[in-house]
Amino acid sequence: MKAAPVWALGAMSGTSLDGVDAALVQTDGRQILAFGESGYRAYTGEERAVLRAALGRWPGDDLAAAGEVVQRAHAELLAGFPQAELVGFHGQTLAHEPRGRGTHQLGDGDALAAALGRDVVWDFRSADVALGGEGAPLAPFFHFACAQWTGATAPVAFLNLGGVGNLTWVDPTRATPEAPGALLAFDTGPANAPLNDLVAERRGWDCDRDGALAAQGEVVDGALELFLDEAYFRKMPPKSLDRDDFSLMLDLVRELDDADAAATMTAMAATAVMLGLEHCPQAPERLLVTGGGRHNPVMMAMLAAGIDCPVEPVEAVGLDGDMLEAQAFAYLAVRVARGLPTSAPGTTGVAAPVSGGRISRV
Repeated sequence: MKAAPVWALGAMSGTSLDGVDAALVQTDGRQILAFGESGYRAYTGEERAVLRAALGRWPGDDLAAAGEVVQRAHAELLAGFPQAELVGFHGQTLAHEPRGRGTHQLGDGDALAAALGRDVVWDFRSADVALGGEGAPLAPFFHFACAQWTGATAPVAFLNLGGVGNLTWVDPTRATPEAPGALLAFDTGPANAPLNDLVAERRGWDCDRDGALAAQGEVVDGALELFLDEAYFRKMPPKSLDRDDFSLMLDLVRELDDADAAATMTAMAATAVMLGLEHCPQAPERLLVTGGGRHNPVMMAMLAAGIDCPVEPVEAVGLDGDMLEAQAFAYLAVRVARGLPTSAPGTTGVAAPVSGGRISRV
């Protein structure tokens, strides 16, 4: 691949199952030169039901219907970015057991490359898992570039509140993201996914929009304390979770009314972040929040009340919190194409920096 900066297009479909994000980034695989257009293609209710039914399944299972949903949605959205020179295709995570069966992101990079007429980088996580890493989170290398792009000179932390919560602590003074001490990253615990499941089950909603339901309830301390007894919170990072690893959350709030259940589950997600910050090498100067959870004022208020540093959406430093994950896979696609690492011991626990991903060429 040519050494000059390129416009790469990243696509992300998260475990919250809301839809596909796509965003352009101009990069040489090291620095961010510019951010470009972005777009979103929501899953329909029927498509979301098909994907939800496929969660937990592995290659070899009957995934034809779910695969068709993933391919169709991505092809429709990504075809609208003809200026992209390279595509980063994350796919849809169905199962994640890094110390078990591996990791499974549904999606066919060969088929997408043929449909778009452009090279596609995909299957970003498997190589890291095969070499002993957690395979997640993968956005930290991009967070490092973002911290430098914002001009940060002291450690900052990025918190992504998607289906699962993940935290990246960044020392932007280091030369590269794979340098020792540059990054620490891990999944903090569940975030939006179990809360979405709760309101889907009880109200038929896709999410607790603007935290409206949680705002009407009270946190039930007994359920929260039982949740915090989970051994995961005492495990040292790097560490990662599958979307449904904390399905017990729904059982813990089963007897609560809808509002109290939503408030308690929101507090569970926020408190998991607070515990996660205790693992950081030093306190970050600020916590920058991305993902859908930053739109939940109840979640953000809980975080601000329990964390010593300022808690702000990433828009406070000029970034787009709705597209940061998609932008990350645009950036990582260029790194893969140029043989640069995409994960390191501090981000996934892999023994040495590794460049993951497969490239489907046209």
